[in-house]
Amino acid sequence: MVMESLDDTDKTNIYDTSIMAANLPSLPLHNNNNNNGFPASNTDSSLPYSSTIHLDRGDKVALESYWWKMRDKCTVVTKGWEFMSYGSDWSNSACWFMTPELRDAIKRLHALVGNADTDDSHLVVGNGATQLFQAALFALSSSPSLSPHTPINVVAAAPHYSGYPDETDMVRSSLYKWSGDAREYDKNEAYIEIVNYPNNPDGSVRTTPVVNNKYGCEGKLIHDLVFYWPHYTPITHKAKHDLMLFSLSKCTGHSGSRIGWAIVKDKDIARKMTKLIELNSIGVSGESQTRAAKIMEVLCDSYQSLRCDGSKKDSELFFEYSRRLLKERWEKLREVISENGDFILHNKFSQRAYCNFKNESSETYPAFAWFMCKKEEDCGIYMDKKMRVVARSGNRFGSDSKFARIDMLGTAEDEFEEFLDRLSNIKEVN
Repeated sequence: MVMESLDDTDKTNIYDTSIMAANLPSLPLHNNNNNNGFPASNTDSSLPYSSTIHLDRGDKVALESYWWKMRDKCTVVTKGWEFMSYGSDWSNSACWFMTPELRDAIKRLHALVGNADTDDSHLVVGNGATQLFQAALFALSSSPSLSPHTPINVVAAAPHYSGYPDETDMVRSSLYKWSGDAREYDKNEAYIEIVNYPNNPDGSVRTTPVVNNKYGCEGKLIHDLVFYWPHYTPITHKAKHDLMLFSLSKCTGHSGSRIGWAIVKDKDIARKMTKLIELNSIGVSGESQTRAAKIMEVLCDSYQSLRCDGSKKDSELFFEYSRRLLKERWEKLREVISENGDFILHNKFSQRAYCNFKNESSETYPAFAWFMCKKEEDCGIYMDKKMRVVARSGNRFGSDSKFARIDMLGTAEDEFEEFLDRLSNIKEVN
């Protein structure tokens, strides 16, 4: 799942940069600490009811507390003479601007977690998974075997990530076009299907392509696996798809570093993806790659220490810490919803499966809650009106406006508690 867009504007306004700028989040100031010594986005114990709580952005700022604790281990110093060249590894014909350190760190991380197979594949780094999604569309739709006069159809099963339609149609490409819900696709034409698991927004784990199952015709696939990590869901298998997307933002929470990567089996497809990134941004920041590699190194080292001598506590292990935080928030939310007559929580119950990473049966704790309003036609408007909570409306996800998506890790603890309090005591906001 690709990078979260910050605006909730109508699709007709996606070219209006003034609207995008107006919806950019303000930067939190960390001059003071709370939350057990960790920084939080709001230093007051409670928020005034007149303030707006933003739960639509997709940032994972709740994970700041863990990385604050690990700050000394994750510090990276960049010297003035470093990263003078556009290239990082000219011998890597698949992706010449990817640093060897990041390549090795990604392989080590996937080997640790067991969520994706990197053997006999090529890694491509991008400025977040959003750029890689664009690169994948270009690479898959520029085959000589496809008609040069007919754009390839791009589909995903609804509810699907809200960014797919806008990101597909933004450049008005003659190579591809958005064609809606994969379940309703019935054209005898070439297509690309996006398979996203765990799914954004509802957290469901659906690993099988819909179009292929329904019609038996062959298409090209993009597997968006940015949430396939053990703090969100049990790791039930090692993914071995032809083209898989991951991102640092959804794995560790570092959205601002803008690092994503693709695992690609076909070298020609990897080269085409690299070419688009080359023409679009002439590569990816070396500083960001170095930081990402260091963060992955610290994460993996903590588990290696645990397995070698058992010296690490759960609070020092990233996936355990993050999973516990999600578990606590989900339990609180479910309790509040059970006593609330205005909403239904569609991913209310966890899915349980055996997790190969944890070596035990484990539950799902999705990154997002998928709400449905009982009383109002538009759940997003209802939340804003009743609670001053900004959620992302269901119609952005190819679903009904009765639904809305809430980010479970998008706020510090005080803001999340305030959200629960408002949910428990809904009243008209003047």
